[in-house]
Amino acid sequence: MSTMVIYKVLYLPAGQMTKSSGAPVIGMPAQMDPGSDQQYLSRNYSDAVASEGGVPVIIPLITATELVEKIAGTLDGILLTGNQSDVEPGLYHQPRSNACGPAQPLREQMDFLLLESAFKRKIPILAICFGIQSLNVFLGGSLVQDISTAINAPIRHSRLNPSDCPSHEITIVPGSLLEEIAGERRFTVNSTHHQSVERTGRGLEAIAYAGDGVIESVRGIANDHWILGVQWHPEKSYSCDELSRKIFYHFLARCRAV
Repeated sequence: MSTMVIYKVLYLPAGQMTKSSGAPVIGMPAQMDPGSDQQYLSRNYSDAVASEGGVPVIIPLITATELVEKIAGTLDGILLTGNQSDVEPGLYHQPRSNACGPAQPLREQMDFLLLESAFKRKIPILAICFGIQSLNVFLGGSLVQDISTAINAPIRHSRLNPSDCPSHEITIVPGSLLEEIAGERRFTVNSTHHQSVERTGRGLEAIAYAGDGVIESVRGIANDHWILGVQWHPEKSYSCDELSRKIFYHFLARCRAV
């Protein structure tokens, strides 16, 4: 199990959150479990961003829209983190399945606010696990509410321990952004999820699949806006996996170019 670090939330006026020596500032929403009032984030996200020369900023889940917009306006990139919740099915106009887990509305609201700002400013987006799901729903897509009950003979996607270990293979679409990043078309990735992208949202296309057909990665099709979503956790395997390091390297490189 990955080390979890509880961060005290420090508020900085928007004008004080600026680049440090040209390093891109990367905003990452905190995690918050359904029914809990404690916000946290695994240090793996910050470590991966900092290792590639970025300045990680953990954004607390708050309801003050104007404050979130001010914070978002100072960022050079958005990293949508994972979360121990499911996106509310009503947001993609489906009835709730019995196998769908509880939602965390504060996290959904934060993701959507950050995405609104990112699309207005066209700053790079890297969306991980829950993040790829909220990105997809934000753009009008839908989700598979539970892979094990919705797909015939599925691969086991919800392996939890150890979460940085390879779990199953993915196949990358030839000529896609992910193949450009990876340099190859087949990789083995970790896997800790029970939901996945079903119908891709507006402006997204699927670029990697698991052997059971589950979508493992999407990208934004607009040439002027870099967007990559992955269903696995490259931050957990950053220290031991080449593809994970390449994903963060390319993300930070694009954030520097903004």
